[in-house]
Amino acid sequence: MSSLLQAYPKGFQVTSLTPLQPNFLHIFKIQPRAPRTPSSYYKPPCLFMSFPTSSNHKQLKMENPIWKNPHFFPLLLTCTFFLFPLQPSLSAGLQDDYIRQPPRKVVVAPHLRSKSDPQQVHASLAGKEYMRISWVTDEKDVASKVEYGKVSGKYEAMAVGNHTSYHYFFYSSGKIHHVKIGPLEPATTYYYRCGGHGPEFSFKTPPQTFPIEFVVVGDLGQTEWTASTLSHVDSKDYDVFLLPGDLSYADTQQPLWDSFGRLVEPYASRRPWMVTEGNHEIETFPIIYPHGFKAYNARWLMPYQESGSTSNLYYSFDVAGSHIIMLGSYTDFDEDSAQYKWLESDLRKVDRKKTPWVIALLHAPWYNTNLAHKGEGESMRKAMEDLLYRARVDVVFAGHVHAYERFTRIYNNKADPCGPVYITIGDGGNREGLALMFENPTPEVSVYREPSFGHGRLRVVDESRAHWSWHRNKDSDPFVADVVWLQSLTITKSCWHNTANTDGSKSKVNKDEL
Repeated sequence: MSSLLQAYPKGFQVTSLTPLQPNFLHIFKIQPRAPRTPSSYYKPPCLFMSFPTSSNHKQLKMENPIWKNPHFFPLLLTCTFFLFPLQPSLSAGLQDDYIRQPPRKVVVAPHLRSKSDPQQVHASLAGKEYMRISWVTDEKDVASKVEYGKVSGKYEAMAVGNHTSYHYFFYSSGKIHHVKIGPLEPATTYYYRCGGHGPEFSFKTPPQTFPIEFVVVGDLGQTEWTASTLSHVDSKDYDVFLLPGDLSYADTQQPLWDSFGRLVEPYASRRPWMVTEGNHEIETFPIIYPHGFKAYNARWLMPYQESGSTSNLYYSFDVAGSHIIMLGSYTDFDEDSAQYKWLESDLRKVDRKKTPWVIALLHAPWYNTNLAHKGEGESMRKAMEDLLYRARVDVVFAGHVHAYERFTRIYNNKADPCGPVYITIGDGGNREGLALMFENPTPEVSVYREPSFGHGRLRVVDESRAHWSWHRNKDSDPFVADVVWLQSLTITKSCWHNTANTDGSKSKVNKDEL
């Protein structure tokens, strides 16, 4: 490692994101050291990958030309689609009493079970009174079946599902199982076993009525910060986990999908995880894999068919008085697209008497005062914002930007008490680090913003009130940094006088904008 460090100026910091092991793909992060002043230009970090074949890692041997290494050309092909810079960043000058934590190392979760045992087990909602159990086995002969019951070790029911697998260049996935089980009772713990082999798991179904608590985490990744975030999430009970894109950060490195599945299994096997795609799930390759999302669609099957969607990249579901819409930032969304037409139809079917809360999630934020990924969600906002506004959607969560930011209710770039509350929460623990720079001065529509890792909780108390809290990862302990009570637009009568009004004028209400 010393020879690599000597190749860079003292102003640069080189961090190994993976352990130095023989014949193992090494990922290094190279970035300038933090500037001394907030106004200093901060060059984005980049990644460097190396695959040394020698077992002696006390010092990397750089004497021989790299192109003579037999791994060079496959690695070059992968690096072309793996390397990408972060946006430039400047200190936001927020929360000066808190020292920003740097990114931490990638956590690679090993496979410790037999080839026939289930791994990467996760649960998801699959229609009213149903759940889907997904898992992977190395052994191809394992049946796609789930045995389950209300008493540990006693399985009163069994369901059979289907399976799939995929190839990505030289990688071949295990057998990926998806089994839909039910009908299930609400707020009930079920014990289950996958494929007739391995350990017993358990999950708790969401409640049928209020209150219900959602955990919201974007850009999760698989680093030490990810592990910290998940530990903080697990310290308090919740009902449903919502993830607005960027799951594994595999970025074509398919074994990292397996590692991610094993890392989140202790959490995702016990509560339903509902996800949508981010840019790190795309994984396209010209000509060979032009359509992308190969691993994501195979591994993380969501209830798109149950919601009338034709794509796993966007769907919706109902749970305990809430209608949740998961949108796709990286598939077509213009007025002639299938997603637009599906969303239009989906919103028309919403009955606010049955689901007084309507919540949307997407990856690339429509509103963002951080300099990272500035304007990347603008075209989607222009195409779809009117649909959400007319439907009086209550909250829109986004990821992508590695920071936290909460806005007031907005429509068409202006504060509007009948528009959604927009919240960016792309701070789950990704390997790229935080997006430190925000616009200055702070725009009036931005209520709270902070570049720190953390997670959010939305506790919907009843048909009219919900409590939102953002929990910063303060070293090893979570710290509640932002809280607000939200009021459902369902009970704001003046917002329903003219829901077709999209000319940018504000609706007049007497209550607080939240």
